[in-house]
Amino acid sequence: MYRNAFPAALAAAGLALMSAPAFAQEQAASLDDKVNQIFASSTGWFVSLIFSNFPGTNFPWIVAWLVIGATVFTLYFGFIQFRAVGHSIALVKGDYSDPNDAGEVSHFQALATALSGTVGLGNIAGVAVAVSIGGPGATFWMILAGLMGMASKFTECTLGVKYRNEYPDGRVSGGPMYYLTKGFAERGLPGGKILAVLFSIFCILGALGGGNMFQANQAHQQISGIVGAYPGWITGVIFAGVVFAVIVGGLKSIAKVTEKVVPFMGILYVGTALIIIAMNADQIGWAFGQIFEGAFTGLGVAGGMVGALIQGFKRAAFSNEAGVGSAAIAHSAVRTKEPITEGFVSLLEPFIDTVVVCTMTALVIIITGQLVAGPDGNYLLNEAGTAVQTVGGTSGVGLTSAAFGSAISWFPYVLAIAVVLFAFSTMISWSYYGLKAWTYLFGEGETKELVFKVIFCIFVVIGAAANLGPVIDFSDAAIFAMAVVNIIGLYFLMPIVKRELNSYMSRLKSGEIKKFE
Repeated sequence: MYRNAFPAALAAAGLALMSAPAFAQEQAASLDDKVNQIFASSTGWFVSLIFSNFPGTNFPWIVAWLVIGATVFTLYFGFIQFRAVGHSIALVKGDYSDPNDAGEVSHFQALATALSGTVGLGNIAGVAVAVSIGGPGATFWMILAGLMGMASKFTECTLGVKYRNEYPDGRVSGGPMYYLTKGFAERGLPGGKILAVLFSIFCILGALGGGNMFQANQAHQQISGIVGAYPGWITGVIFAGVVFAVIVGGLKSIAKVTEKVVPFMGILYVGTALIIIAMNADQIGWAFGQIFEGAFTGLGVAGGMVGALIQGFKRAAFSNEAGVGSAAIAHSAVRTKEPITEGFVSLLEPFIDTVVVCTMTALVIIITGQLVAGPDGNYLLNEAGTAVQTVGGTSGVGLTSAAFGSAISWFPYVLAIAVVLFAFSTMISWSYYGLKAWTYLFGEGETKELVFKVIFCIFVVIGAAANLGPVIDFSDAAIFAMAVVNIIGLYFLMPIVKRELNSYMSRLKSGEIKKFE
């Protein structure tokens, strides 16, 4: 996902303009501090509200909100994520695709675009933090939550296509803001328009912050760590230019990039992980033993089984965005006349993001022996000997890098490439999410769209050059506020999805729906 880390970790995400004159550095830091103070004092209550824990626990209520929703949808649709995998893959392959259907992109392109917005730094750093705090057992609960989240994606993306707007020039606009408005009206329910406006506002804020500034900031940190310190605005300008060149062409342009970048970065990262796992093949059985034992005993973790469960659920919820509603915006643009087909395709997304990519990271960390249990029950970094949770999100990157580097010395360079690709792909996907929320509020039109795209690219430069922790804290909270609004809507509209599912499956079984030749 865009960041997949807690707001507390953002203090380490700041960027010092190390090669700038000392005076300029002081002025920039002073300005950052002033912005931080003003913003934190005015928005801190909102951030605290969204990320607050249940009394007496360290379990954020927003995670429970997402996991409970995923459980409800899993049961309501009869474990659809397990029953429909075969058909989902066939749809992604294009077996049932008619190029004459309304829409802008193929099933595969829609999936790649949505994945590019979720597969990110959290798959590298966030998982490391989760495993270091929750122990190997956190991996089990992370996988379980990821599997459950597939049902949430299925629900929201089906509705995204069903209630999308289709325009004469072939463009489409869809997402929670449209199904909240139209779906509620269709069922005679009040409040749909209010929920849609709230969702759009939260989406724009999240797109500019967590989906943009944080990505540029992290990409600059990784690049400067390899080539040496230099002003962040240089990275920002370069990124802004490349991002603008892609997003100015609309979703078709974005999809053409993501369908190439996502498979490449996935193969690069997972392939490297598989090589390291193969190099330590004798440890695979032991690693899975640690995962299962830790899941139910809290092996080496303060808080036991509950601690492992909390960390696993947190990582899955913050990684795949199931229930947030963002992916429904990308999937809504697919070429299809059957809304349920994109629901089938979208359920693959949490599987790839969480079950595959996140699990690969966890396995490499466990197999390479980078964690040792400390005297207080918390895991420690094997080499540094300091508690990972006291260092924050940056230590997660360091832990993952150390794990890969223990087998492949040049991996930090691969990691830098991966982070840059993850950041870039996340930015272009979230630019589209923010754009569709923008046009919902202010209307369609090339000029209005261009205004948002320029604003988005300006924030790329700001994100790379400044340390604006509380600003990104707020945008992060806004993204999860999207989930509050979205899941409320899904509860009211899931009977419509059930009707679509039953109709499609009966026609598929009878042979009425055939593969497209």
